[in-house]
Amino acid sequence: MVSTALASTLARRNIHYGWVVVAATFITMLVTAGAMGAPGVLIKPLQDEFGWETSQISSALAVRLILFGLMGPFSAAFMNYFGVRKVIVFAMILIASGFVGSLFMTELWQLLLLWGVVVGFGTGLTAMVLAATVSARWFTKHRGLVVGMLSASSATGQLVFLPFMAQLTESYGWRATVFFVCGMIMVAALLVLAFMRDRPSDLNLPAFGDEQVTPHIPPQGGLLTMLATPIIVLKEISRTSTFWILFATFFICGLSTNGLIQTHFVTLCGDFGIVPVAAASVLAVMGIFDFFGTIGSGWLSDRFDNRWLLFWYYGLRGLSLLFLPFSDFSFYGLSIFAVFYGLDWIATVPPTVKIAADRFGREKAGLVFGWVFAGHQLGAATAAYGAGWSRTELQSYLPAFFIAGAFCLLASILAITLKKSGIHQPAAAAAH
Repeated sequence: MVSTALASTLARRNIHYGWVVVAATFITMLVTAGAMGAPGVLIKPLQDEFGWETSQISSALAVRLILFGLMGPFSAAFMNYFGVRKVIVFAMILIASGFVGSLFMTELWQLLLLWGVVVGFGTGLTAMVLAATVSARWFTKHRGLVVGMLSASSATGQLVFLPFMAQLTESYGWRATVFFVCGMIMVAALLVLAFMRDRPSDLNLPAFGDEQVTPHIPPQGGLLTMLATPIIVLKEISRTSTFWILFATFFICGLSTNGLIQTHFVTLCGDFGIVPVAAASVLAVMGIFDFFGTIGSGWLSDRFDNRWLLFWYYGLRGLSLLFLPFSDFSFYGLSIFAVFYGLDWIATVPPTVKIAADRFGREKAGLVFGWVFAGHQLGAATAAYGAGWSRTELQSYLPAFFIAGAFCLLASILAITLKKSGIHQPAAAAAH
């Protein structure tokens, strides 16, 4: 096996194989982010060719986003039952199938099925839960840094691929972009097949930072038991205040990022006379600073109290959102906002994942974070609709930004109410 030989070679050089797994996961999430963002640059070409309305195309993209969030807990269960490697390869096949099928579509329902259901299901299997699962299984030391690196890959994927895909679409048509996405997915799938392993024990290695190999205990029961596992875990963790605080703060995270800025920022700038290209450039700057901010957050989460990191992240994000309406939307005002907000875009992910792993255990970390991430997507959906309603009914986006800023300040207070440490035990186990 390639991985066994490579692990032996790296061990002689005192390099842990976990870093190879991180590289394979980084590329997987990078490519998934590119595939997830690709339909955004294909809306106009689809309108021109098929005559579909923006709202009709958006309905398929909305289904994809919902599945992307709701698949989180179940993707963790699939990884626990079938293994990370098999789930990733299956997800890549699904995503590629959805894009390849779209080359031959002629009806709107086919778009909904292919880009909504199939691509949504596939990308949901390789969402942030993958980062949580890999970091928790392979790393005890530097776990926060690993989560930061893998989380940053999502922003990097959109930064690296979207401008190129937009140019490719303009020059050669939207089908050329679909072929490009499928090519990326194929390369990532081959790398995963060659180098990904489910756990350190598969190579007789301890997790990075541990001294002893932790043997894997195979899951008990069949497929139905596996599908029920996320519900059972939710029932268990819902009895703890830790889960609800993480869920609430991540709901606010989605409320103040994807659902608000990512969805409405360009239109908001248009209301103040800023053309879409310039507004998109501000988003690109946010993405660049997000890459460094998230990796930096991972480094910090290994060294400082994660509760206080979340306090500062949410607090500063809230202040930046409250500042935006007073920036006059000038070059300097938007630049200041882009830097501070960009550094904080998904900096909340590493400390949230680390708290979930520390409080609920390594094997449950992916499942717990999956439910927390579902809260994130619910928050994003709330802001996407709420901000649109504000602009329509109140003739202004600004109330939505004030509300989001205030909620971020609430999240900062909630974060420091978390208990400092200690793994939560099931009530039945605790009684014995």
